[in-house]
Amino acid sequence: MIADFKGKTAVLTGAGSGFGLECARIGARLGMHLVLADVQQDALDRAADEMQAAGAEVLAFRLDVSKASQVEALGQATRDRFGAPHLVFNNAGVGAGGLVWENTLADWEWVVGVNLMGVAHGIRVFTPMMLEAAAKDPTYRGHIVNTASMAGLLNAPNMGIYNATKHAVVALSETLYQDLALVTDQISASVLCPFFVPTGISQSQRNRPGDAPAEKPTRSQRIGQAMIDKAVGAGKVTAPEVAQKVFDAVAAGQFYIYSHPKSIGSVQTRMEDVLQGRNPTDPFAHKPELGVDLRKALRD
Repeated sequence: MIADFKGKTAVLTGAGSGFGLECARIGARLGMHLVLADVQQDALDRAADEMQAAGAEVLAFRLDVSKASQVEALGQATRDRFGAPHLVFNNAGVGAGGLVWENTLADWEWVVGVNLMGVAHGIRVFTPMMLEAAAKDPTYRGHIVNTASMAGLLNAPNMGIYNATKHAVVALSETLYQDLALVTDQISASVLCPFFVPTGISQSQRNRPGDAPAEKPTRSQRIGQAMIDKAVGAGKVTAPEVAQKVFDAVAAGQFYIYSHPKSIGSVQTRMEDVLQGRNPTDPFAHKPELGVDLRKALRD
């Protein structure tokens, strides 16, 4: 829980667009020092220029969160410039879809590297720094927010690789929350589980590294991309609204952060499937035409 953000330091990955950029904008308005990290140099430069124009002290750092050494360098640069951060937003993520057996090894290494290991590296690098600051200063307060997804609480078909990483982020975040509670009252954690929000993640392939080349997309992957583009494009909750929910949750010490609270009904159905030992409920039960269209597209 952080009651006052003014003068505090925030580290934000994926800061060049989407939730990271919108959280940076809020942080700048609140008078925070900002460490902005992104893999896309032009987007990072634009974000840094904007925040500096808004009066924030900014450290811009280009990195690939899947690379441990780069996140470690980010941690050292943060310490050298601002000291231990108060807010760490492990937000960088990429999307990938298609039938799960059609994902290549390169797909797995890329998506797991960014979505899961990027969060793990952020936790590994910054948590000890924050604990050290807390031990030295009883007034220090810190908070770590990890971006998962509603795909970390549900299992929609044709996006298994993404689901797997986001479930892992939810589990990791819940464990981080419990582990921190064992050792300190000064630092806590939250997990962000957004649903379909226009952020740019559906165009993740633009940032795919050269050492994880994409093969020609399969039919299921093309269908999945089209469905995600349509769902994201139709999203009525905006990235700025979700960013505000993040800051509200940090101020209130709230763990689960949802962009679409009404979607929790689907999570409850899944939990009931687990508790009752029944087979997974049809994810398209509320809109059967979607399931019909997807099955037809995949089987024709």
